[in-house]
Amino acid sequence: MEDNGQLSFIKPSNYEISKTRKFQNDISRVENMDYNEEEDFYICKNNKKLILTGTKTEKSKTGYLSEKSIYICENCNGCPYKAECIKGRNCNTPLEERTKQLNVSKKFKEKRAEDLERILTEEGQQLRMNRSIQAEGSFGELKQDMGFRRYLCRGSQNVLAESVLLALAHNINKLHNKIQGERTGTHLFKLKKSA
Repeated sequence: MEDNGQLSFIKPSNYEISKTRKFQNDISRVENMDYNEEEDFYICKNNKKLILTGTKTEKSKTGYLSEKSIYICENCNGCPYKAECIKGRNCNTPLEERTKQLNVSKKFKEKRAEDLERILTEEGQQLRMNRSIQAEGSFGELKQDMGFRRYLCRGSQNVLAESVLLALAHNINKLHNKIQGERTGTHLFKLKKSA
């Protein structure tokens, strides 16, 4: 997107859950730890440093390579928050012997913060509201108003042709309604302001 000079208005995958009290009080999450940017370390609830020990490269199923920084706590012995902080029960090492470790993709974290900032702007809110209205409403109109319940043809080519005809009919219907309502110059619904 950056290469094409485009801006993304993508809602982060943890957007809804990050607003909950449970998420905000979870001390094991990297989002809830203090970060020292100059010296590149995190500070946990017990005021211990999680120091950068190295990096690793992971390859996703789609083939994308991501570089993750590995942060390990300097000392977790006798920590009163250890049970809340270190998650995962499928480990052979007992909890007392384990140490807190974070795998952080700095590029991913940076992009997620940029996207969050962008979708919270007035333009971002308007685009999010309009997407939910326009995308979901189209399926409702096809099913309810146009009576489309199932494809009449078999085969991927025939289904594609039928889908194109449906989309064409829907767009013509939408254009007709815009012409009748004298709204041909507007593309987005205005964002309603609360008092």
